[in-house]
Amino acid sequence: MVEIRKVTDGFAVASQISKADVQTIADAGYKTLIANRPDGEGGIDQPRMGAIRAKAESLGLAFVAIPFSGAPTPDILERYNSALAEAPAPVLAYCRTGTRSITAWAMTHAGQGMSEEIVAAAAGAGYDLSALKPLL
Repeated sequence: MVEIRKVTDGFAVASQISKADVQTIADAGYKTLIANRPDGEGGIDQPRMGAIRAKAESLGLAFVAIPFSGAPTPDILERYNSALAEAPAPVLAYCRTGTRSITAWAMTHAGQGMSEEIVAAAAGAGYDLSALKPLL
């Protein structure tokens, strides 16, 4: 079962979800899923984006695929920022552990003078982003 980690009223993260988890996510009130884990990264047992997207869309959720590995590039951050600005909220982003998703979320706020708030919100969701503070 999916463990949803609320970061803000409009954004949460989770580790890898399955097609079966999408109903729980919709029932929890989420309106958009952002997939940050590339298909096949976890081998053949990893649930595929296509099946998750189909289930999400059948339930009326928006689905945005922004898969990446490693640190988010400027292009990934631009796409992430656009998705967050345009997607119906609340948004649930997922990857292997949630770390990639929360890091991308945090980095979209870089330069806004909110480093303390971002690090605190991430910590409240169980993620230590204190090392990113100089970049935020």
